[in-house]
Amino acid sequence: MTDSTTRGTPLRLGTRRSKLAVAQSGQVADAVRELTGRPVELVEITTYGDTSREQLARIGGTGVFVSALRDALLAGEIDFAVHSLKDLPTAQPDDLTLAAVPRREDPRDALIARDGLAFEELPDGAQVGTGSPRRMAQLNAWARQLGRRIEAVPIRGNVDTRIAFVEKGELDGVVLAAAGLTRIGRIDEATQLLSPDMVLPAPGQGALAVECAAVNADLAAELAGLDDPFTRAAVTAERSLLAALEAGCSAPVGALADLQADEQAVTEMRLRGVVGTTDGSALVQLSTTGHVPASPDDATTPLRMGRELAAEMLAKGAAGLMGERAL
Repeated sequence: MTDSTTRGTPLRLGTRRSKLAVAQSGQVADAVRELTGRPVELVEITTYGDTSREQLARIGGTGVFVSALRDALLAGEIDFAVHSLKDLPTAQPDDLTLAAVPRREDPRDALIARDGLAFEELPDGAQVGTGSPRRMAQLNAWARQLGRRIEAVPIRGNVDTRIAFVEKGELDGVVLAAAGLTRIGRIDEATQLLSPDMVLPAPGQGALAVECAAVNADLAAELAGLDDPFTRAAVTAERSLLAALEAGCSAPVGALADLQADEQAVTEMRLRGVVGTTDGSALVQLSTTGHVPASPDDATTPLRMGRELAAEMLAKGAAGLMGERAL
């Protein structure tokens, strides 16, 4: 049990320094204060992914935004950390606990285009900025369906930097996560929210991960009060698919688990996955359905759904498509 002296000691929440990371960590800090009655202070930490100017696909993607935060956790410099779940490697270290996955924000991608245009209205040859091979693959495939082509332009930088490419007329549009735009109060600038029927998001997109050291069991138990079991089930299925494909977060893999509800309760989950070449010439897209776990602690069904869908996708040739990276 935590004593009254500890209750007055601020919890140190580790966060990346970006505007988006600080905004979403601040929202979690508010929730933790309300949940525990303890003060929370943000500790800003620079990660390799923040300082490197290389494309994520080139530096590996997986873990580049989280390793410094995890090092600080294990060194006792912070008490817990907040990550964008899509940045987390799929293997969870034994010495760290994923204490909570709060309720997910909108998982979709969003287009911010000049003149208020939707994707279908972009001119042939439009330049669309994204650093994501997953987005490149699906956007190029969509343009092909429309009988047009786009030029996917690799970009890096924070949300403001990316939007500025459109504002300055350097690009026709940029594609960003809707959740990030919402968290920094800029979702109204989106000219279109992209339907998952056309562009599946990254596994875990829109969700946050609240992590602490495994030895800090009391804190983990408190933070578990932020957990949303439906979000956890959905992202577990998506990340199981990613892991079974043996793909990192920079691979051209999209996944989304939708929760299907009847009038009484959420009963079923549909998992969709996509893998494609970055030029959009070949996509493998499949889906499966399964029952939502009766208990929040039961990850068996989501894990199995991810593995089985990955096996089907690999049988359809997904492995060959993932070998192509946008470098």
